[in-house]
Amino acid sequence: AEAEAAAQRVCALDPSAAVSYATLANIYIVRGELDRAIATLESGYAQTNASNLLGMLTHQLRQACDWTKWRAAWDKMAPGIERGAALGSPFWLLCEPTTAQQQLAYTRRWAESRFNSVTPGARGAGIAPRRHPRLRIGYLSSDFQEHAAACLIAEVLELHDRERFEVFAYSHGPDDRGAMRRRLRAACEHFIDIAWEPDDIAAERIRGDTLDLLVDLKGYTAGDRLTIMARRPCDVQVTWLGYPGTTGAAFIDYLIADAFIIPPERESAYSERIVRLPHCYQPNDRKRAVAEALRRPDYGLPDRAFVFCCFNQTY
Repeated sequence: AEAEAAAQRVCALDPSAAVSYATLANIYIVRGELDRAIATLESGYAQTNASNLLGMLTHQLRQACDWTKWRAAWDKMAPGIERGAALGSPFWLLCEPTTAQQQLAYTRRWAESRFNSVTPGARGAGIAPRRHPRLRIGYLSSDFQEHAAACLIAEVLELHDRERFEVFAYSHGPDDRGAMRRRLRAACEHFIDIAWEPDDIAAERIRGDTLDLLVDLKGYTAGDRLTIMARRPCDVQVTWLGYPGTTGAAFIDYLIADAFIIPPERESAYSERIVRLPHCYQPNDRKRAVAEALRRPDYGLPDRAFVFCCFNQTY
């Protein structure tokens, strides 16, 4: 409530400050109040004509399934993709009617703008000769808690061959103190909470662990800290699982995918080198508890009818 009130005051004091409208809209989005978020973005765009507010608005109209307003917003937004306008996160473009090459060009420009103030460490600089007998792998994520991504990665962490691999997890998300958090801690030999560490400190800590491979599990999804990866704390840096689109970033060397996610003829639309898993890029957890199945009447469904289901997000 205090953050909302503060953002509202800033919007009132300086109606030309686009960042204030974005902050206020994000507060509403986190609270699930899409109508208020959309109204804030509409007001902010009308006041500022800021391209990033238009990009944010277009995506939130998809979230609300307001296709009439979405079409009007998209018609305004589309020309900006070619002009290089700062329309916001590349994530918002993934489901828009854009080509893969348009997405790559936009994402490269966006990454350059976002990370251009970061000074990366030189590859191999300050890294002692490798003395550890096992391959050191680090995983970077904010989702080491009760989260969909944790359900996918938990058993993967548990199944690493400990004779060959030493596993580090760097958590920059909240500690919910739940069962999944405890399981993930137990699955990794080194579980390091960097949620409150600045990027420079976190990157230096990771560099000090002399990893052979650092794997980002977020990409451009909520809560990412690719600004740590931009500091090049590891010589070989990979993105996987959370975001199968290109990062457009020079400091990400490889993207792990499969032949379905990225067919061979589409590799040119990615700034990373593509490494394919043989069957499917997405793991799952065989230990995950499955709830007892309910009957149709428990859901208020008729016994004799075909039921259409949609399990993806609305946008």
